[in-house]
Amino acid sequence: MPSVPASSTPRHHFVTNPHDGQTSMLACTRLRGAASSRLYTLQCSYAAARPALGRLQFTYSSCLFSTAHRPPRPPASSRYALAGSPVYARTRSFVSARSEPEPTCFPDPERPDLFYHLFEPPTPVSSSVPVFALSFLEQRPASAQSPAVIGWLPASSSADADSAGLNDFVENPSFREILHEAIRGGLMDGVDEVLINGAIQTQEGWMHIHDNRNIPALGRIGDPDDILGSVRVENSQILAETYQPMPAYRMCTSDGVLQLSEGIAKRLKEMLEARA
Repeated sequence: MPSVPASSTPRHHFVTNPHDGQTSMLACTRLRGAASSRLYTLQCSYAAARPALGRLQFTYSSCLFSTAHRPPRPPASSRYALAGSPVYARTRSFVSARSEPEPTCFPDPERPDLFYHLFEPPTPVSSSVPVFALSFLEQRPASAQSPAVIGWLPASSSADADSAGLNDFVENPSFREILHEAIRGGLMDGVDEVLINGAIQTQEGWMHIHDNRNIPALGRIGDPDDILGSVRVENSQILAETYQPMPAYRMCTSDGVLQLSEGIAKRLKEMLEARA
C-alpha cells in the first residue's frame, strides 16, 4: 500500500492490482485534535470486490481512533500520524468462493473496549454522508440512534476538506443519560474499588469522579472537561444519592474518548447490552 501524505490525504484513494489491472477504492477519514499537535487517526476502507481467478477477492483496512502523542510505532501501523509524515494503512486480503458482506464493524487496536460501526445515511449527523457510530459494544446497534452509541463521526466529506476535525464528533445525548445512570447505580452498589478507595482518602467533602483518559496529579483537581461528576463523602463513605453530573464534561477531547474505571465500565456495558 503506498504511503499517503498526512497533509494532503483525499477522501478516496484508488489502488490498482498489478496482476489483474483491477482497481479498488480506499476511503479514509482522519480526526485531528483541534487544540494541540496531537492527531487522531480514523482510517477505514470500504470493501472492494474484484475478480480473481473466478472468485471474489476482498481487501479492507483496519479502523482506529487513537491519539498520536505517544511513542511512535513502525510505519506498518497507521495508528500514529504526524503532520508532514506518511500515513500507512494496514490491510489484509482474503479470497472467498462466494460474495461476502462488506465489513461494518471495526475494533480499535489500542482500545479493545471501543468499536466503530459504519452506518449509511440518513443518520443523526447527515442525510447524505455515512457515519461511524462509536460504541463500547462489538454487537452492531439496532440503529445509528441507539443509546448504545457514544457519538458519531462522518465517514466522508466534501473533496475540499482533507480531515474531519475534533468538532465534527457529535455526542449522543441518550448515551450520556445512561452513562450517569450507570455511575450512580455503581456508586450505590459499591462496584468500583477505585472510587471506594478514593472515598477513604477523601474522608469528608465532595469527591470528583475523573475520566481515566486524563487523570490529574495526586491532590489536584482535573479539567472540567474530564470530570464526570461529583459525589458527597462522609466518614469515608460514598453517599451515592448525592451524585451530581458535571455539565461541562465532554465525551471526546484531544485526549481521546471517555475511559471509565473498571467497575463502572462493567456496569455501563451491562446496561448498554440490555438496551441495545
